[in-house]
Amino acid sequence: MTTPLKPLKTWGHLAARRRKPSEYEIVSTNLLWHTRDAEQPWDVGHTGFMADFYREHRNQSPITHPDWNAFRDPDELVYRTYNIQQDGQETYVEGLLDQHNAEGHDKGLAPEWTATLAQLYTPSRYLLHTVQMASAYLVHMAPSSTIANCAAFQAADSLRWLSNVAYRTAELGLAHPGVGFGQRERELWEELPAWQGFRELMERQLVTFDWAEAFVALNVVAKPAIDEMVFRQLGVSARRHDDVLHALLAEAALRDSERSRRWTGALVAHMAAVDTNLPQLKSWVEKWQPLATSALRAYGEEVPENAEAADNAIAAVRFFQRQLGIGG
Repeated sequence: MTTPLKPLKTWGHLAARRRKPSEYEIVSTNLLWHTRDAEQPWDVGHTGFMADFYREHRNQSPITHPDWNAFRDPDELVYRTYNIQQDGQETYVEGLLDQHNAEGHDKGLAPEWTATLAQLYTPSRYLLHTVQMASAYLVHMAPSSTIANCAAFQAADSLRWLSNVAYRTAELGLAHPGVGFGQRERELWEELPAWQGFRELMERQLVTFDWAEAFVALNVVAKPAIDEMVFRQLGVSARRHDDVLHALLAEAALRDSERSRRWTGALVAHMAAVDTNLPQLKSWVEKWQPLATSALRAYGEEVPENAEAADNAIAAVRFFQRQLGIGG
């Protein structure tokens, strides 16, 4: 006589924790169907371009871990709580825009500062779109759903802020119709020397296919550099030119950056738990940081009333990398 099998408990993969799983654990863990078999990532077709791509650029990455599904977002965000949080953030941003509109803020900006915004701010929607695309790549290539979710929220953050840049471009164009807002952004992104370091950095990052190197290049090097310069240092310059609205918007954007850095730190720590990963992580930081440094120097030279912009941004990025234990 055979003994009947004991049925699995609901969310059996979380049973070892011996407590009721949280909302985050229920809706975020063990969701990826294409990680069940490392040699056959696609159930429909075990051969072909996509199966080979995942095997090479995710499954055969030099960064390994025995349990990628053990990674947890330190903020434990899920779609529901992310939307609640960002709805509050957008309400704050809309309030800033409405208040400063009512006060005629944009018309009071000095001509030299509006020229700076046209060159160094409104073209940034192209840069933010590269961050969105790079984050979306991590969504598809991450070896666990808890990592993919963090990257998805990061992509959404980037879309949110490039949308705000587009909105501000239209507002500034109405207040200063002769400056060229909404007319030359692509040309400036492609040709203005201040942007070419960032353009090279992100174009190279976007064709980095190993998922772990793409993560390091984006979250440990490129995105911190962008956040420190295009948001923080340009925001400092904005205050010195009496553009309080721009400074406050930059500070709001940096709240999303702080959350990005928290999950970046958690994932680097998860990777570093495997000793053999550390040398590879450090080598990637040293590979990508010179491109970021060049980008910060080129852009920082053009930021007015902020001679220390590049040095401050470089120092902040390096400090972040040292905090992660993989910076020089």
